[in-house]
Amino acid sequence: MRRIKALSAGVLALGMLGASASHADIVIATAGPMTGQYASFGAQMKAGAEQAVADINAAGGVLGQKLVLEIGDDACDPKQAVAVANQMVNKGVVFMAGHFCSGSSIPASSVYEEEGILQISPASTNPKLTDEGGDNVFRVCGRDDQQGQVAGEYLASVYGDKNIAIIHDKTAYGKGLADETRKALKATGKSEKLYEAYTAGEKDYSALVSKLKKNAIDVLYVGGYHTEAGLIVRQMREQGMKTVLVSGDALVTDEYWSITGAAGEGTLMTFSPDPRKNPDAAPLVKKFRDNNIEPEGYVLYTYGAVQVFAQAAEAAGSTDLDKVLAKMNSMQFKTVLGEVGFDKKGDVTAPGYVFYQWKDGQYDYVK
Repeated sequence: MRRIKALSAGVLALGMLGASASHADIVIATAGPMTGQYASFGAQMKAGAEQAVADINAAGGVLGQKLVLEIGDDACDPKQAVAVANQMVNKGVVFMAGHFCSGSSIPASSVYEEEGILQISPASTNPKLTDEGGDNVFRVCGRDDQQGQVAGEYLASVYGDKNIAIIHDKTAYGKGLADETRKALKATGKSEKLYEAYTAGEKDYSALVSKLKKNAIDVLYVGGYHTEAGLIVRQMREQGMKTVLVSGDALVTDEYWSITGAAGEGTLMTFSPDPRKNPDAAPLVKKFRDNNIEPEGYVLYTYGAVQVFAQAAEAAGSTDLDKVLAKMNSMQFKTVLGEVGFDKKGDVTAPGYVFYQWKDGQYDYVK
């Protein structure tokens, strides 16, 4: 049951004091892996949120007030994510554009639900986030069951006569995505030859690669992040394997190619339609590039999440959660991602996943 718990009088008082001290500025936040091995995604979120706040403030702010942005670093660690969430409560945050990793967003969402804070994740795809989260939880990205279905059906149709292996890093995101892909593959009557788990953060995957080679794996599906996927594909090439690597949206960072070099050529991955290719987003994309920021991956998704909050608060005439939720559940929002709305669970009603391929250091749609 999705629910909202009432704010305590103490939290209300703290919010009033915070508003007074900050001259009625509206405090919002983004949180993700600002440090650690997935920091490139934190940098994407920070860039998107900062530019959204700057642009909204330049246009007059929200409800005549300026937005103030707080940045939280959870390093994709569940315990640290909860600590960050509590820090944001103490700072009087009314909206969280975060987190990145599903394993962070899910435990942190309990804090935001308890304290009456709107949460819109730009990137967390595990179904549990919205299936089990409170009424305050939304996302502007897709879900692993949607992404896995696209991946599983693609594997069956393109590589159905090949030896397929599915591996995952044991995280909420990685295992969830791998399992959904596996389920979709089996639904077509096909099945993988090998299903394995690996440990994130290691540098040497030669034992795993040797096992893949022994089983003559033609196609490797990786449920995990770009750092490990990059090392695995590089080590496969070092062992003379031509195995095609297929993965999900955690490979949408130029850092993947920095790890793989030419070994990453031909890597396939699923991701939502690239908002950089939306003609309406062209001026914003140019603004980022003029500032030497490539708005890849989740830059524009974080920007879009902030846009949704700003429009919902304006329409509600308030940042009060119940009033904002009434608009979140009934409006369509004009964003850099296109026009978006949300279903009863808080999932975005937008185009689903498509396949991309890495080539010459860049990724683009599979033709």
